[in-house]
Amino acid sequence: MTFGEKIIQFNNSLDFTGTLPNGIRIMNPFRESAEANTIAANFYHRFYNDNKQRKIILGINPGRFGAGITGIPFTDTKRLKEYHHTELTNVKTHEPSAVFVYEVIMAYGGLEKFYGDFYISSVCPLGFTKMGPKGELNYNYYDSKELIDAVYDLIVESLQKQLQFGLNTDLAFCLGTGKNVAFLEKLNSKYHFFKKIQPLEHPRFVMQYKSKTKHEYVEKYVKLLENQ
Repeated sequence: MTFGEKIIQFNNSLDFTGTLPNGIRIMNPFRESAEANTIAANFYHRFYNDNKQRKIILGINPGRFGAGITGIPFTDTKRLKEYHHTELTNVKTHEPSAVFVYEVIMAYGGLEKFYGDFYISSVCPLGFTKMGPKGELNYNYYDSKELIDAVYDLIVESLQKQLQFGLNTDLAFCLGTGKNVAFLEKLNSKYHFFKKIQPLEHPRFVMQYKSKTKHEYVEKYVKLLENQ
């Protein structure tokens, strides 16, 4: 099996049968949308049709405007159309994190070069939402101890499965310099997934709080990705 076929098989096997905390909904585009499942499979066939070793970049969990709906990490429907020339029927989303990540990808050398060197995933492979005063909101796996406890086994098993794709385990990049990397470091100290974890500021943080100096973070990302 190629790297891409292993990813597709993994995505298709993703399922959560446990009990979530009250008010929390899980997002699984590979089971909720046949269209998204097909689009994601085409993406992985295109960019991962080989057995080349790659380093992993781990986000938090899929968001409701990005991977939670398209099945492709940090890819909203705008980036799906612009960079991958395909669309989800009757769905339009904009995710600021996707804007930043695709700027990094292009600064690194483009789609083929980036995806040839890196595989993007998340610490928790499925995303979550909760209802707020104005509607549905993203909810991170670490936002409550109850949710962490509920999905802990899913996280561990998913990381173990992804190691079998052909990853370079010397180094993993972690998006998020706070709770996400703290959780991953603790997990790594127990299960020894990677020799080293390199944290990077999360794209959402950059876009929300550091947009005026976004180019500096793009340059930082590219420098670290190229030199590790």
